[in-house]
Amino acid sequence: MTVWDELVGQDRVAAQLTAAARDADAYVTAIDAGQEPRLAGSSMTHAWLFTGPPGSGRATAARAFAAALQCLSPDRALGGAPGCGFCDGCHTSLIGTHADVEVIRTDLLTIGVKETRELVRRAQLSPAGGRWQVIVMEDADRLTEGAGNVLLKAVEEPAPRTVWLLCTPSTEDVLPTIRSRCRTLSLRTPPVAAVADVLMRRDGVDPEVAQAAARATQGHIDRARRLATDERARARRAAVLRIPERVTDIGGALRAAQELVDAAAEDAKQLAEERDDKETEELRAALGAAEGKRLPRGTAGVMKDLEDRQKRRATRTQRDALDLALTELTGFYRDVLARQLGSAVALAGGESAAAVERVAAASAPEHTLRRMEAILECRTALDRNVSPLLAVEAMAVALR
Repeated sequence: MTVWDELVGQDRVAAQLTAAARDADAYVTAIDAGQEPRLAGSSMTHAWLFTGPPGSGRATAARAFAAALQCLSPDRALGGAPGCGFCDGCHTSLIGTHADVEVIRTDLLTIGVKETRELVRRAQLSPAGGRWQVIVMEDADRLTEGAGNVLLKAVEEPAPRTVWLLCTPSTEDVLPTIRSRCRTLSLRTPPVAAVADVLMRRDGVDPEVAQAAARATQGHIDRARRLATDERARARRAAVLRIPERVTDIGGALRAAQELVDAAAEDAKQLAEERDDKETEELRAALGAAEGKRLPRGTAGVMKDLEDRQKRRATRTQRDALDLALTELTGFYRDVLARQLGSAVALAGGESAAAVERVAAASAPEHTLRRMEAILECRTALDRNVSPLLAVEAMAVALR
């Protein structure tokens, strides 16, 4: 299986990256042979911007390309495309242990100047043992303005064998000066059938469950996998899809809002507890604090920094859980609107078909559009750091 097999429903992007990997391989091979290397006019460049809707596989495509750039397969000499998926270069790149492939993902709300400066410093180094120095930034849309300006300098004046792979939902999520210096690849939402096929082949999911999960998530690969394999995820989704029929009065709306926020907080707590405890114990051990003993003098500040980072991460996790619930709620009203307009498109939430029919029959299309706008306003409010409970309560009342 080649590295490109991970790109579900992205044949055009895979072809472009394969061509770039071939030219990159020829460039490094020429250097190793003492010849004059040339990248001018080739498919390869030093900075790439992977864009696409959530679930399209932006980060997967970037990691696959990073592996292809490090590919050591002997088949390359016979005309084979880099990215075999089996050689040491491909394998270590994909599992995250390659010395010359740095994958940056954040659990926090932003990526700051300090972290970006460290990346820029690393980007100036020559490859330690691989063919390229590759930096994959999976959350480039979370760069602060100052961090973006720091990154710009590195993208403007790249080291000879350094490649930046930036992933964002859209080109508007990075500074114009950065995107103008990157080659942009736009990924599409994978077809539902392709996602279901992946779940059946790679995860052994029952065909009926795979189809339902792929359809419910509208082609979002990671969410479809979680929905197909996690009973708790299915239960949370079912609870969200019951909200439209619960907000018949002010009391019901406020109760539904409170339950939605509490469920998101519980999700964040479950995800954070085990990881936070592990991080805390590892840091205490590194600082020389025996179990049950006080920290050595002068190390309290380090522990405080860790606690602050964990709090920021918990905030993001809660917002991500809320955003997922709001996305599923939007999908419900999208189905309602489709029914009201007489469309024959497949329902995203097949298990809520009866509720969709009832809500569609009890309201008009303009009411459904206003409800979808209320959900969008809630998401915007959350982005602006409005209290989650206040934002969700306002949305729930507007859904009546």
